[in-house]
Amino acid sequence: MATIDKIRSGLIGKIRSINNKDFLEALDKLISSSKYESEIEELTKEQKTMLEMSENDIKTGKLISQDAMNKRNLEWLNAI
Repeated sequence: MATIDKIRSGLIGKIRSINNKDFLEALDKLISSSKYESEIEELTKEQKTMLEMSENDIKTGKLISQDAMNKRNLEWLNAI
């Protein structure tokens, strides 16, 4: 498996050989718009607590169907 440095060097070499302006602009846009895999979002304490509460609800069967939730939401909206 190639190391990151080898991959990066190979890509740089290939990019240097490209003379098509439209292709390079598209490649630049692609690279600029993508997120890097190394960026990992850390959850806040509150987010972790909410996920734990959700998992507990699933384990204890405290669930509601999507249809029942839609009906409940419509009733709530009509009551306003």
